[in-house]
Amino acid sequence: MLKVKNLKVGYDNVPVIFDVSFEVREKEVVSIVGSNGAGKSTILRTVSGLLKPMNGEIEFFGERIDGLRPNKIVERGISHVPEGRHVFGKLSIKDNLMMGAYIIKSEAEKNKKLSEVYEIFPKLKERENQKAETLSGGEQQMLAIARGLMSNPKLLMVDEMSLGLAPLMVETVMQALKYVSSTGLTVLLVEQKVQEALEIADRGYVIQNGRMVIEGTGEELMETDIVKKAYLGL
Repeated sequence: MLKVKNLKVGYDNVPVIFDVSFEVREKEVVSIVGSNGAGKSTILRTVSGLLKPMNGEIEFFGERIDGLRPNKIVERGISHVPEGRHVFGKLSIKDNLMMGAYIIKSEAEKNKKLSEVYEIFPKLKERENQKAETLSGGEQQMLAIARGLMSNPKLLMVDEMSLGLAPLMVETVMQALKYVSSTGLTVLLVEQKVQEALEIADRGYVIQNGRMVIEGTGEELMETDIVKKAYLGL
């Protein structure tokens, strides 16, 4: 589905991602894990068109997308749930969700998608007229994921889902994401909570200082010395 080849990305011509390559297959959950500042968010911002690569290629279903504008990438089926949630605080939950469906022209199709999202996140349905700013951090994260689903994506990219959340809420949100993937949606997750991200992943990659250092299944990576020593404290 997604192929990233020899990606080099920087800010103000200073590279922070070096020769990164990875792939995501259909119906997989793939986690890219690493410490804060390793370059995980930069990768997602580049895939979604918010940053332009200095070098490398990004293919989605065999088509080059690294030269496309972000809205065109959304139209091709990639949805990006950004770090920090970025919900529209003064708008209601329902209005936030409908903002995520802006590429869908049919009102009937939008309402159908809204019903599907409410089935996954029933709490949002119960409180659909409540302002987003009144939700807890975990509830706002669920809203951000739900908004990402409203564009009917083929690939959902989620950036640092656990940021600022209590451990119990991290578990709740991870389980919600696992359920979303069980419906057949492909998920690319970048996360600094390494154990939690690898536990729900089919495959994973570890990034350090802007370079991919190891890859494997979620279970395989959990057993590697590099993950045990650097991230699990074992």
